[in-house]
Amino acid sequence: MHELASRLRALPPSCGPVRLIGVDGHAGSGKSTFAGRLAAALDGAPVLQLDDIASHEELFDWTGRLLTQVIEPLGRGETARYTPYDWRARRFGPPRALPPAPVLLVEGVGAGRRTLRPYLARLLWMELPREDSWRRGRLRDGAEQRDFWTRWTGAERAHFAADPSRPHADLLVLQSPEGYEVLPGPAGSPGPDQDVTQGDGPSAVW
Repeated sequence: MHELASRLRALPPSCGPVRLIGVDGHAGSGKSTFAGRLAAALDGAPVLQLDDIASHEELFDWTGRLLTQVIEPLGRGETARYTPYDWRARRFGPPRALPPAPVLLVEGVGAGRRTLRPYLARLLWMELPREDSWRRGRLRDGAEQRDFWTRWTGAERAHFAADPSRPHADLLVLQSPEGYEVLPGPAGSPGPDQDVTQGDGPSAVW
């Protein structure tokens, strides 16, 4: 993981002085856990969770808010201020500051959407099939979220049908009992700034 972090630090900035790293995948695929571990390897890099940007009314129609509150200020080298959504209270909370760090992770379903890709230094995709991811997510959230998951799965299907992320991923992340494997993504082949092995085999496990 630390070697991957070093490779990401070496990338050129993609949004003002910031290297934005997108972590996308199906709901329940392990994005939050992986992003947290990668952030730790990046010496505490900030993680913007797209769950804070989305809402019950706008599961995926939040691009304008993200651009206005986060992307545009960071692009100017300024501290962003976004209003995180409280999923229990069903309202947006007070503004939260997000300074322009050298590396910043954007984690959530839709992090690799076409509107955001021009601002990303790298896009990582959690390589777990849709149905497996959703099964994990339902088990995690329990029966009280059953109705929400019914709505969510339909919305996620529609989103990725219209705006797929995986074909544009630079790296694929596979979780295993031993850790994570990082493979070349569909967007390109391994290069000197990608933490993957040459050839067809998997990278080292972190």
